[in-house]
Amino acid sequence: MIPPKHIVSSATIVLNEYHEILLIKGPKRGWEMPGGQVEEGEALKVAAIRETKEESGIDIEITRFCGVFQNVERSICNALFLGKAIGGEPTTSPESLEVGFFPIEQALKMVTWKNFRQRIEYCLDDSLQPFCIDF
Repeated sequence: MIPPKHIVSSATIVLNEYHEILLIKGPKRGWEMPGGQVEEGEALKVAAIRETKEESGIDIEITRFCGVFQNVERSICNALFLGKAIGGEPTTSPESLEVGFFPIEQALKMVTWKNFRQRIEYCLDDSLQPFCIDF
């Protein structure tokens, strides 16, 4: 099988009723927002909801499409959404060593992988949306 030329992924910045951000701690990149690759025949929003549940145990509702970050060199497009927690319990998975909700300022300090912090900041700032960032 020939690998795809492009990878499409979805991620969600999830807020709870206390306006805290859901983060997962992955084995490779550390703390980040839940998300992952969109499967064949799957809608972006559906992928964002599925990935969040798989990685964190949290059920969400998508409240807004925020924008796209595109890694031009690696041919990866990441669609970003804002969502709210509507159920479930924080649960780890093979993709998440730790899961939790954190105050926004604390969460932003915890996320250190490449431009993931910037993605969160852009999703939390209505004035920057919709965005299309290539790097």
